[in-house]
Amino acid sequence: MAIIHRTTLKPTKVELLTTWLPTRAWYQGGPAAPELTKAGGFRLDDPEGEVGIEFMVATDASGPAPAAYLVPLTYRGAPLNGAEDALVGTMEHGVLGKRWAYDGCQDPVLRAELLALIEGRVQAMAQSITDTPDHEVTRDYGGGSPTVKGPLTTATDTTESTELHTADGKLLRVHRILRPAALPAEGVLGHVTGAWQATADTRARAVFVTLHA
Repeated sequence: MAIIHRTTLKPTKVELLTTWLPTRAWYQGGPAAPELTKAGGFRLDDPEGEVGIEFMVATDASGPAPAAYLVPLTYRGAPLNGAEDALVGTMEHGVLGKRWAYDGCQDPVLRAELLALIEGRVQAMAQSITDTPDHEVTRDYGGGSPTVKGPLTTATDTTESTELHTADGKLLRVHRILRPAALPAEGVLGHVTGAWQATADTRARAVFVTLHA
């Protein structure tokens, strides 16, 4: 169970993403720095209790049109060997001390738990409340069991998503650019959908992840 600490982060997650997001192939902002707001998301629990796993939705007002990005992140108490290119940055946590934040699509712990979520073996948890399920997150898998044979390959960024392949030939697509839609297009094996605060009084919903044959 992930424990959510009410404490300080220096720099904050949004400050780290302000520098990191413009380096991504799927970033759609203008030449100025992103104008980010943490707008929603959910967490997954690491069975070993060592790695924080968060799927953050960050909205950006800097471009020609507002954008919503899905940013899976992992938080570790020590560097992840061989993942230097996946490092988003480091933070000083008021309770846990120094934390290394990584692009979660390149972290094997997040990958494993994301597949477990699609299969229905684990439950999405609230982003900011300890030990509380997030019932806005839904998942579906129609491909039978087992879902995949792992491990997933190294993540590849496109202009819309991050793609990972399984050992048995399936494609897992993490949708980086979120566009409101209640359900995925037909033909996917499985999916995860979630919600975020689009405006002060509006919740938006979109497909976060899809699994393809």
